[in-house]
Amino acid sequence: MEPIQSAMKKWMNSNKKMQEQFVAQRNQVINDPEIKRRLSEHVELDEQDINRHLMKLYEYQQASKDCHDCPHLEGCINILKGYTPHLDINGKDISLRYEKCPNKLHEEEQVQKESLVHSLYIPKQIKQAKLEDLDASSYERKDVIKQIIEFVEASKAGDFHQGLYIYGQFGTGKSYILGVIANELKKHDIPTDIIYMPEFVREMKASIGNDTLQEKIERFKQVPVLMLDDIGAESISPWFRDEVLGAILQYRMMEELPIFFTSNYDLDQLESHLATNNRGDVETIKAGRIIERIKQLSQPIELMNRYR
Repeated sequence: MEPIQSAMKKWMNSNKKMQEQFVAQRNQVINDPEIKRRLSEHVELDEQDINRHLMKLYEYQQASKDCHDCPHLEGCINILKGYTPHLDINGKDISLRYEKCPNKLHEEEQVQKESLVHSLYIPKQIKQAKLEDLDASSYERKDVIKQIIEFVEASKAGDFHQGLYIYGQFGTGKSYILGVIANELKKHDIPTDIIYMPEFVREMKASIGNDTLQEKIERFKQVPVLMLDDIGAESISPWFRDEVLGAILQYRMMEELPIFFTSNYDLDQLESHLATNNRGDVETIKAGRIIERIKQLSQPIELMNRYR
């Protein structure tokens, strides 16, 4: 058995070492420039008060303030990730208050912005489209960029501006342009719905069975900016043409709510497509009504050369 004198000596040496570490740590904390400045503003705090709240002061001293030591939100080093500490001193009490840091606020802003663009069956590449990446190699593409800028400026001011009916062969980047417009609008907190038409038709038919049809029609009627991608690619029924598409276009025309279209068809070709239903019947008058509403809501522009 170890002699009691030897054990006591080791304990005293260990205790002395711990005391020295405590003093060194305490000095490091209270000599932190920001902590030292804050403590100097409160002369009523004595050594006992400081020792009582030393763990809070240590937590504050070790934390990253306003993201200075954090590369991004995922790399936040604070106990409460995404929050920056603030030192509050009230009389002899010291407390920590955490508020959202700049990285956290930026992420929340981005999430909120992303939620402004609602899409149905739209590829990721389209949803991430940027104006600066838009091809401007031809006259009509430069005109598209001009139209985008004018539309966004009008929308920011709350003024009605016609959308675009963008048509041309497959691969000309028509859908990409819709993504660009939607992302430019979200910078100014303007919501957009982008819908891939063939899937939209199937979605609306399925909505009959779960009693959400009218709710969805109302959404597409009222969203500030609506985009119908690849209109004409769907197999259309008289019901969808007249009761769904016609109702949405009529409402948006009356309320001056803009709409964008992309299609492989020009307007004459689209009218022929809409006139012939899935039973082979031809209804030129009803198709003509849809085309007139499209003309009221959008300006046709043709893309002739392939994208990139």
